[in-house]
Amino acid sequence: MKYTRYILSCLIILLTGVIYYSVQAQQKKDTHRANFSGEWKSKESISIGGNIFCSYVEGDRMNSETMKIAEQADFLIIETTNTSPGSPKATSLEKLAFDGKEGQINHGQENEKKFTVKLSADGQTMTIKSIVYFMAATPYKVNVMKKAFTNVTEVWTLSNDGNSITIQSIAKSNIWDGERSWKTVFDKVN
Repeated sequence: MKYTRYILSCLIILLTGVIYYSVQAQQKKDTHRANFSGEWKSKESISIGGNIFCSYVEGDRMNSETMKIAEQADFLIIETTNTSPGSPKATSLEKLAFDGKEGQINHGQENEKKFTVKLSADGQTMTIKSIVYFMAATPYKVNVMKKAFTNVTEVWTLSNDGNSITIQSIAKSNIWDGERSWKTVFDKVN
C-alpha cells in the first residue's frame, strides 16, 4: 500500500511535467507574426530632392507614394497606381514571395527588375534585394545608350503597433560613384 501511493505520486508528478513541457513547446511554435497588409501613404513626397528613389519606370512601387498590400502566408502583393501628371493612370501589381527564389518583372524597352525577398522569423522585418537594369544615355553622348544597372537593398520594418512601415534603402549603380541611401516612412491609411 505504501509503495502504491509512492508510485502513484511519482506518476502524477511525471505526468504533470510532461503536460507542462508539451504546452510550453506548443506555445513557442505559435509565435505571432506581424502583417504588412493594408493601405499605406508616404509621409513625404518621393522625389530626387528628398527621398531619392531608384526606379526607372513610372508605375514602380519604389516611385509610389501610396500602396495597397495584401499579405498571405508565403507572399505579399503590392498594388500601386501611377499618379504622374500627364501620364495615363495605370495600376501595377508586384508579387513578392518569401521563398527566397528570384522574381522578375520586365517593363519592356530593356527595363527589368530581378529581386529576392526574405522575411524575418518574427515577421516584423522584410529585406528586398533588387537589381534594376535599364538603358541610360552615355555622358556627353546623349544619343548613345548603354546598359546600366542599380543594386538596391530595402529593409522594411513594421512598427510595433502596425501603423507605419519604415523602408531603409541603399543603392549602388554603375552610372554613379559611391552609395546612395534614403529612408521612406509610410503610415497606415486603412
